[in-house]
Amino acid sequence: MKISVITIAYNSANSIHDAINSVLSQSYPDIEYIIVDGLSKDKTVDIIKSYGDKITKFVSEPDKGIYDALNKGIGMA
Repeated sequence: MKISVITIAYNSANSIHDAINSVLSQSYPDIEYIIVDGLSKDKTVDIIKSYGDKITKFVSEPDKGIYDALNKGIGMA
């Protein structure tokens, strides 16, 4: 059974490494990892992109807040 993990972020350069590494360190073999970024203005997007194909789906675009971003992620799952 595939598990979808969604991380939402906005200007999270100081913490996004920890969040991504936590998900990627899981031993479950069928994880879909989705990150939704609210068009960060810091290095968040660069950090996320540095993980390459380890992130299943990634979008960085304006949203209407945390719940909108989470709903986008659910829609992508």
